[in-house]
Amino acid sequence: MESRKIVVVVEEVEVARTALQWALHNLLRYGDQIILLHVFPSTRSRNNKKQRVLRLKGFQLALSFKDLCDKILDAKVEIIVREGDQEGMTISAMIREIGASDLVLGLHDQSFMYSLFSGWPWRTSVLQTTYIAEFLPLSSL
Repeated sequence: MESRKIVVVVEEVEVARTALQWALHNLLRYGDQIILLHVFPSTRSRNNKKQRVLRLKGFQLALSFKDLCDKILDAKVEIIVREGDQEGMTISAMIREIGASDLVLGLHDQSFMYSLFSGWPWRTSVLQTTYIAEFLPLSSL
């Protein structure tokens, strides 16, 4: 069986950690690679120090997620921290660049996926349901 690249979006919300735990226990197979992707917001200022601080905080956050992965034997983990938008364009570009097979993210009211769901006709049933994780097999998109 071919190994997969599973991208997990890293955010400072508990539901993102829960989504990672779900992926580790329900999705990960031997030989698969977990890619922890954190996107920090673009800054308007040209202050490189501020960008470095945001990148460092993102990397530290991703390391805390990696600690969860380290509890799983043979988990191959990569961390990617990028500057970008909060609407999912950077995430979308990264999953194409990586060649990811799956995307896992925590769904919460500040999530770009939540705002996408809110425009759909069946949104009331979706938004009234508590989602822990959103799993998107990318081969079907």
